Amino acid sequence: MCGIAGIFHGPTSKPIDPRRVERMCDALVHRGPDGAGVWTDHGIGLGHRRLSIIDLEGSPQPMHSADKRAVIVFNGEIYNYRELRRELEGEGVRFNTGGDTEVILAAYQRWGINCLERLNGMFAFALWDIEKRELLLARDRLGVKPLFLAELSDGSLAFASELKGILAHPLLKRRVDAQALDDYLAWGYVPDTRSILQGVRKLPAGHFVLHKQGKPLSQPKQWWDIDFTQRRKGSEADLSAELVNLLREAVRSRMVSDVPLGAFLSGGVDSSSVVALMAEASGDPVQTCSIGFDVGALDETSYAEQIAKQFKTDHRARTVGNDDFAHIDKLVGMFDEPFADASALPTWRVCQLARENVTVALSGDGADEAFAGYRRQVFHAHEERARSILPAALRKTVFGTLGRVWPKADWAPRPLRAKSTLLALAGDGNAGYAQGLSVLTAEQRGGIYADPARRALAGYAAEDELTQLMANAPARSGLDRAQYADLKFWLPGDILTKVDRTSMAVSLEAREPLLDHRLIEFAATLPEKYRVKGRQGKYLLKKSMERYLPNDILYRQKQGFVTPISQWLRGPLAGQARAISQSQTLVNTGFFDSAALADIAEAHIAGRSDNSRLLWQLIMLEKSLDGLNISA
Repeated sequence: MCGIAGIFHGPTSKPIDPRRVERMCDALVHRGPDGAGVWTDHGIGLGHRRLSIIDLEGSPQPMHSADKRAVIVFNGEIYNYRELRRELEGEGVRFNTGGDTEVILAAYQRWGINCLERLNGMFAFALWDIEKRELLLARDRLGVKPLFLAELSDGSLAFASELKGILAHPLLKRRVDAQALDDYLAWGYVPDTRSILQGVRKLPAGHFVLHKQGKPLSQPKQWWDIDFTQRRKGSEADLSAELVNLLREAVRSRMVSDVPLGAFLSGGVDSSSVVALMAEASGDPVQTCSIGFDVGALDETSYAEQIAKQFKTDHRARTVGNDDFAHIDKLVGMFDEPFADASALPTWRVCQLARENVTVALSGDGADEAFAGYRRQVFHAHEERARSILPAALRKTVFGTLGRVWPKADWAPRPLRAKSTLLALAGDGNAGYAQGLSVLTAEQRGGIYADPARRALAGYAAEDELTQLMANAPARSGLDRAQYADLKFWLPGDILTKVDRTSMAVSLEAREPLLDHRLIEFAATLPEKYRVKGRQGKYLLKKSMERYLPNDILYRQKQGFVTPISQWLRGPLAGQARAISQSQTLVNTGFFDSAALADIAEAHIAGRSDNSRLLWQLIMLEKSLDGLNISA
């Protein structure tokens, strides 16, 4: 795992100052403390920071191909590089190193852009073809590894693994993108294709871009997508056996490492499944770690300990408390742009704990998106069935009327919080899912905006991108479209961003076996009855793991990696909640109505409503803007 950065000057082949590339790489030292390198040529500069995982001494970067016709900087791991190497050697290719970087170079020279389809792994890389004067930028299928791009005032393109790498370039102008701010308030993160700064974007997951010197910059092209239009046939037993084989292969391929390796263990289905299969494949005890909370109702460490005992892992656990709020500035610095998933704090803590003993850790991320494990996906599937039965006009009249008069009751038991469900049933399914996924609806965001924000947005609504994505999805059902949205939008924008930044902050490589593309493609073809049965999501995955895991792990109510931020902001952190409405940073943007923010804080502290997610968003936004030294 590493950090990459570079500069490409497309209009002409003017020299690139290697010191600029070096400064960009220095900003990424946490991603690669084991080595550094910079290479420049006319119109191109490539930089690399290395975290040594495989072929510890033999694969320095930037790396040239054997014939010196291409050079690459690469962040990630290619899990099938040994198989590809054998195939290429059979075609006469000779290798000078034992790692996966040289395999990408040889694969590109043999198969061109089509080499991407042969790579099984997580990656972002920049490859310069010296003869063709072409720059290939590519990102893995699901966006495990990031890549930021920025067009600068001198016509050059800067790119880096994190925004802080691009921030090190002196020509970058720091102005907030108003639409990205609306995105952030809608979702709690800036989506994977956008950035909080104008002129900076991310290369989308599963995309590449090929720039040729002397020609205008090209647009990204998609090289992989998830197809939900096919349905696999077979008995439950046969499909279960196929799934277990795919799981085993995904886990074992990610256990290849020349440095110590372990796993995150929450005690949920997904991480427990990964640990079970690691224990099966390993002759030594698996190193596991977990994080608990100082609020008992949200603490799951007892389940993690149960799995650790069952598989005889070398297990360690720690507790996160409200005093960890003192480290929030460090957390903000990891993400550069605002990121309000409160589980980033315990994720960082578990990464710190893991890094004490290992350099690589396997996680259970991805199964909920692929196998329909989220409650919202299950609810959406049932709602879509209701929509298919009842005429649109009837739904709009009955459910719309009930939804408008039903009280908003965040304080009530879940079955009584019917307002959002009724309103969703009254309208389009895609729009309903977007509303359910959002932190703040468009109406709620409008209630905290000042007039300058409304003018800057000019009718823009963050939900439109997601609803359009769902409308165009290669899918057959509402459940398909919901999962497609989660895999293409939520997963790279939130979950994978969180894990990448918090793990790389402590120089830990996190690997996600449940995001093996063969598993994802298999899950997308499962009939709905093997994904959702009744109110149970991840049906086939859970049935398949019954041979490994006890029922109280497999079938207990899903909790997720929830933090007690709501309680903290009513108790020891109530002062932080009140202070945010008076934030000079937020006031100076001209985007927010201070009186509305004060009402939101007081309503939360008094227990009249749960506004913790919004308050946390505003706290993280304030600190992020302070760190970037910009205003809207």
